Amino acid sequence: MGNGETPTWLSIATRRDVVRRATTYMLVVGTILISINHVPALIKGDVTGFRIFQILLTYCVPYAVTTFASTQAIRAEQRKASK
Repeated sequence: MGNGETPTWLSIATRRDVVRRATTYMLVVGTILISINHVPALIKGDVTGFRIFQILLTYCVPYAVTTFASTQAIRAEQRKASK
């Protein structure tokens, strides 16, 4: 990439700093959302396969949003710097 090539979206999305940031947001935001949406059912013992699937998706959404936003911001900065 030293020859002026723009890194791919995937190469940026899998960078250590982007993954670390997305994981942090996933844990914080995902846990808050799960607390709001699922704790009452979990306390009652209403743990179904579908509820576990919903909980996993609840963690995936903030990870995906943070990864997408971080990657797009990095690409925009790189495009600006290369002009």
